[in-house]
Amino acid sequence: MSDPHTDNPAAESAVKTEPGKNVENGHARYEAIPGHPHIKPPGVPQAQTKILSAESIAEIQRKMVRYPVRKSAVLPALTVAYRQIGYLNDEIYEELAQITEIPKLHIAEAASFYTLFPKKPRGKYLIMVCDNISCALCGADSLIKYLEEKLQIRLGETTPDNLFTLQSAECLAGCSAAPMMQVNHAYYENLTRKKIDELIETWRREG
Repeated sequence: MSDPHTDNPAAESAVKTEPGKNVENGHARYEAIPGHPHIKPPGVPQAQTKILSAESIAEIQRKMVRYPVRKSAVLPALTVAYRQIGYLNDEIYEELAQITEIPKLHIAEAASFYTLFPKKPRGKYLIMVCDNISCALCGADSLIKYLEEKLQIRLGETTPDNLFTLQSAECLAGCSAAPMMQVNHAYYENLTRKKIDELIETWRREG
């Protein structure tokens, strides 16, 4: 499963500058890269946005100065938007393009590759049950049907209270502990109906 929600430490360490500190140690090093214009420091007015908050915009700008190649900031920018809104769509890509001055097409292409960037609103708990061969042989299909009955939704749907979204997933690399599922960023392995019952009840109490 592709997970873009962490920045690249190697890329971040490549540029040790503070935005706006001075010409030599700040944004000017971007001006020296053909095709990558000067990056505005946090606090400099940007294009008007209707979706992303001022805090998200400032965070995106802070992240951008870590990368000597502007396009390298696409995933961090998408992550900031995702964490604020909970999903991504065409309007968000447009605002990110305005903020980063990266073509909207490049932003949309990157977002489309990652399954953990949802493209529509989803529940607080995204349940992704692996249905690849190891999990399928250990009863994944039966567990998916059980979850559909328990949550009263079908695959790809969200409960009316916006608490759970149910999906199937390709191999989650937990074959030795099949059947298993990923819920948000946590793995739950060696699943049984009893374990699922306990997990669902816990999430309902915490929801």
